[in-house]
Amino acid sequence: MTEYGRGPGSEPWHPEDPLFGDVGWEGQQAQSGQQSSYGGQPQHYPEQPQQPQYGDWGHGQQADYGQAQQQYPVYDEQGNPHYPDQQQWADQQQYADQSHQQYAAQQQQYQQGGWDGTGAPAQVPYAADPGDPYAQQAAAYGEQQPDFYGTPDAYPPPEPPGKRRTEPEPEQTDWDPGPDQGEHAFFAGGGDDDDEADDEPDGRGRGDRRGKGGKGKGKDKGGKERKRRNGCACLVVVMVFGGGLATVGYFGWQFYQDRFGTAPDYAGDGTGSVSVTIPKGAGGYTIGQELKKQGVVKSVDAFVAAQSQNPDGKKIQAGVFLLKKGMSAASAVKLMLDPKSQDNLIVAPGVRNVRVYAAIDKKLGLSEGTTRAVAKKDYKSLGLPSWANNNKDIKDPLEGFLYPGTYGAAKGMKPEAVLKQMVAQASDKYGAIDLEAKAKALNLDDPLQVITVASLVQAEGKTHEDFRKMAEVVYNRLKTTNTETNRYLQFDSTFNYLKGQSNIHISESEINSNKDPYNTYTQKGLPPGPIDNPGDEALAAALNPTRDGWIYFVATDGENKTEFAKTYAEFQALKEKFNASSGN
Repeated sequence: MTEYGRGPGSEPWHPEDPLFGDVGWEGQQAQSGQQSSYGGQPQHYPEQPQQPQYGDWGHGQQADYGQAQQQYPVYDEQGNPHYPDQQQWADQQQYADQSHQQYAAQQQQYQQGGWDGTGAPAQVPYAADPGDPYAQQAAAYGEQQPDFYGTPDAYPPPEPPGKRRTEPEPEQTDWDPGPDQGEHAFFAGGGDDDDEADDEPDGRGRGDRRGKGGKGKGKDKGGKERKRRNGCACLVVVMVFGGGLATVGYFGWQFYQDRFGTAPDYAGDGTGSVSVTIPKGAGGYTIGQELKKQGVVKSVDAFVAAQSQNPDGKKIQAGVFLLKKGMSAASAVKLMLDPKSQDNLIVAPGVRNVRVYAAIDKKLGLSEGTTRAVAKKDYKSLGLPSWANNNKDIKDPLEGFLYPGTYGAAKGMKPEAVLKQMVAQASDKYGAIDLEAKAKALNLDDPLQVITVASLVQAEGKTHEDFRKMAEVVYNRLKTTNTETNRYLQFDSTFNYLKGQSNIHISESEINSNKDPYNTYTQKGLPPGPIDNPGDEALAAALNPTRDGWIYFVATDGENKTEFAKTYAEFQALKEKFNASSGN
């Protein structure tokens, strides 16, 4: 049975057909000892109970079932009726003739109504059989005979033997199983208009096969439209699963390499030359990233591993290094620990800017004065704090802002790049201190004066122990109540700064004749700006001076030893000591 409830053969008769159960179309009925036309098997009919007679068929009575077997006409393949036993029906010839004519007319209607296979079978009522007592029952009561084949859900009438054909089996394919073979709804087509028909000998496509039995086109058993077959959806599914597997595999491999694999690394000492700048505070991973970026090492992990394996690996400090490209990680670590590879510029505490400019020119291979000219021209674009350069008499706006430290400076770099590193370092240092609040607490006008005091402490102090005492001397001489010096600082370092020299033997006439704003012998108060670049200790001393009352100092040995005094008499004694040591 198929899903329509019938087999692939000719359509069965309706169970309520008056002719249902007839012996067939072979022109003879099964007699005792004869073969039936349906498969050669005798046809047996149960004995019918005797029915009351509803009308006279010609002799006023109906033939008894026990005496005469009721016979129905049968048709041969040309549609002509035959009666198996003509003698038995001699007395009813007129009824046979009538029946023959009625069946012949009915056969003609079948021929015209589509029994030739070109159209749908016409709806033709069966003629009454004279031997059937029920044939005209509806007519006897004035009602129309019921039509067993006219409703939409009815089976079509039987076909004559010559017109019957076996319904072809659905063509089986290896890629498109039909719904009856368990095709999943996701891949099931809906009989769309753009689907091409299958190549079949009788010209019928897939839609013809699926449309049998009143089934709607493109519908499933529940009447819902089936999903369109979508090859793109299949491709998307494959891509999603494939991409997912590839992603999992990639990250799994990376995880394995990171945890258990050997990091990629070059071999040998490398070739060529490259300058690499390592920022301050950089760890092994940051250093490895910079080296990989410059092409020195092949991977960050290789460098980190080599640094950890070297006992001195953690001693690599910030600066500029002259390295080679394509080095093994171990070779890179070894070379960075060698002082010869370091191409750095060191700014010492207390160094003036003129010396820093000259050092930059030398490191970058520039002509003398190049960096100083850049500083004078572009100082505003180098990152100075807003409170810097607030005095028109400042000789160098960058003085005090080239913070002491180690900086990268190699050939190929521009002077402004190096200067920006130093100014940025100073801005970070000063920004970490609330200089405005500190200046107010120390009776200073602005943060720049704090840096100026620190530069004086750095220039005049000889040892670290001197810095705090020297800071107190500065603040005590700046006081308005100072009657010892009357607010004159009288520092040789300020005069040497304006003269661009470092001379400890200065005549009084030379000093007293110079009226430059930086000459603290002739000008009260602080100089317009810093006179050098103070370091951390000098800055800390300027922020936290002693409170012992020191107001005088003398470098008694002329170089490294500084002694302090609180009174002018003590100062004179220290001065004589200096003259004795210097031979004056």
